[in-house]
Amino acid sequence: MNQPYTYFSNTEFEGRQNKVRQALVERGLDGLLLFKIEDMYWLSGFDSDGFCIFHNMFLGVNGELTHLSRPADIGNVNHSSICRDVRISNDRQDEKRSDHIKDMLKSHKMEGKRVGIQVDTMGLTPGLFLEIQENLEGWCELIIVDDFIRMFRLIKSEQELEYIRKAGEILDVAVSKAVAAVRPGVMDGEVYAAFYDTLFNMDADLPAHIPPMGSGESAMNIRYTTGRTCIRENDQMTLELGLGYRHYHAASMCVALTGSMINPMHLKMHRACVVAIDEVQRILRPGTSLGDVYETYRQVAADFGIENTVLTACGYTMGATWPPTWMEQPMIYPGNEIVLEENMTFFTHMILNDHETGLLMAVGEQAIITHDAPEIISHIPREPIIVEP
Repeated sequence: MNQPYTYFSNTEFEGRQNKVRQALVERGLDGLLLFKIEDMYWLSGFDSDGFCIFHNMFLGVNGELTHLSRPADIGNVNHSSICRDVRISNDRQDEKRSDHIKDMLKSHKMEGKRVGIQVDTMGLTPGLFLEIQENLEGWCELIIVDDFIRMFRLIKSEQELEYIRKAGEILDVAVSKAVAAVRPGVMDGEVYAAFYDTLFNMDADLPAHIPPMGSGESAMNIRYTTGRTCIRENDQMTLELGLGYRHYHAASMCVALTGSMINPMHLKMHRACVVAIDEVQRILRPGTSLGDVYETYRQVAADFGIENTVLTACGYTMGATWPPTWMEQPMIYPGNEIVLEENMTFFTHMILNDHETGLLMAVGEQAIITHDAPEIISHIPREPIIVEP
């Protein structure tokens, strides 16, 4: 490939941009200030983690597309983005980012116009938002927009689905290597090492979310915590693993049990997880609401008499994401009325977390929604994973 190094055709980028411009027209807006890196990547190919400090993109209804970048990100802009209108926002004590944004908007004749701004993103701090709001007050009409581009991104293109399938293919290999490294007496860092070594060697991206993994007292933590632990005899090892391919993510989840003394409740919880994920995958069809998916998970746990172990969510959509998380909205939780459509993709995790007994069990896989049965792209065995001594 020649620069820019993009992973979609210009035709696909143009179609996405035109879709956003049409949505702006329908909202009575003249342009949009973007701060969400996932949307900038989707619209232009821009690939950087510099958004954590500052990066802004402007998209106008008349074809305008501009990057406002710190000097440190110019290399990434030139490397990855199809946008050629690049402005500089210098790092100086006596300069404000909001002044740079206003100057950019002036060049696009936005004075007196209605300009949308994204706020539901980690790329815009509350402090910068207030600064922009104050600077533009009375100069243009600044409108907080809903997260409509994210809703557009829910339904994946064929090229996006290929990247997600590739992520799932690599993930299955990496998970098998990680599970094979689980055994009493080793530090869980060896399990991490087996996982990361595999994903790097297979051209995958670092996961946007640090994969939660733990044993012993940390096995119940389904968020990453610092400090490595030694896997013990008759232990439980929680592995919620994921990775990206061209930033498009796949994830899976399982629990490995060590030793010969397996708690019967662990086996009951595992059976409930298997029944739940099979039932959930049976209804992952266009027309099913996310609330109905959650209710299936809850009902199976209730049927097994362990409803007290369910979480308040059992999955979420997956796509191109950046740190600190691979999770995107919508999540699968009670009453969510969003309806599944073809070419959406969801990671569904059947987690049963019993804080009274200290036992955790989970089975999680990712699926692409099709016109019929879902296409499962990450795979966890249905039998318990037991590491014999």
